[in-house]
Amino acid sequence: MELFHLFNRAIEIEELPEKFTYPFSYKPHPLCVEASDLLKKHLETQGEWEHNFGLQSDSESHGIGKMFGVLIVKNTDGQIGFLAAFSGGLADGTNYPGFAPPVYNSEVYNAFVDDGMREITLINNAILEKENADLAEELEKINLLKHLRKTHSVSLLNKIFDQYHFLNQAGESKTLREIFQHLLPKSPPGGAGECAAPKLLQYAFTQNMKPIALAEFWWGKNPKKVNVQHGKFYPSCIDKCKPILNHMLEGIELDEPLVEF
Repeated sequence: MELFHLFNRAIEIEELPEKFTYPFSYKPHPLCVEASDLLKKHLETQGEWEHNFGLQSDSESHGIGKMFGVLIVKNTDGQIGFLAAFSGGLADGTNYPGFAPPVYNSEVYNAFVDDGMREITLINNAILEKENADLAEELEKINLLKHLRKTHSVSLLNKIFDQYHFLNQAGESKTLREIFQHLLPKSPPGGAGECAAPKLLQYAFTQNMKPIALAEFWWGKNPKKVNVQHGKFYPSCIDKCKPILNHMLEGIELDEPLVEF
C-alpha cells in the first residue's frame, strides 16, 4: 500500500494554508480534518491488522487508544495528498502498510537491542547466583557485576538513542542525543521520537515531499490519568516532541500559536 494518500477529490491551490501548522497549539486545517476523516474510516473498516482500541460496547474492555497523525504534503510530482502515522507501536508491531515507518531502521535496531538485553540478562543471572550464595567474600564481586550492568545499560541506551536520526527541510540530520544534549535532563525521555509527528515529517523529508499542514487525533479508549477523548484533535507533546520538532521544522514558516487549543 502506498504511503502517499490522495484525497477523494482534486485539491485547489487556494485551499492550501500559507504557513505550516504550529504543532503545539493549533486549530486543525480543513484539509487535515478531511484527511483525518479518511484515516478514521480506514481504521474502522480495515482488516489487515487487529488492535483493541477499547471501543467495544463492553465496559470491561481492556483496550487502549492510540494517537494518530496526518501530514498534508506536496510530492515531487506536484500532487497534494497526505501521509498517516501512529505513535509508538500498534497491534504488536511498528510498521504497517499505509503508515509512515519508524524513524530508526527496525532490523538493525532489533538486532543490537536483542544482543544488548541478552548480555544484561547474563549479568543479572550472575548477580542473582552470587546473592543466593550469601557469602561475604562474594560482596565485592556482586558490586563489580552491578557496576558492569549499569555500564552496559547506559551503553545500550545511548546506542538506542543514536539510532534515531531526524531530518529537517535543509537535509540536516541530528540524533536524539544531539537534540537533547543541551537540555535538562540531557537524556531524552522515554518514547522520544516515537510520536506520529516526527515519523510523518521524517518520511516526508526522506521522500523530498513538502510539508503543508499537520494534525494529530486520539483514537480509542483513553489511558488512565490522561485526559483525551476518542476522535478529538490534540497538540504535539512538549516534553518528547518539542525539542525534536524544533529541529525538524527549522526554516519553515509557522502559524501563530493559538491562545487556547
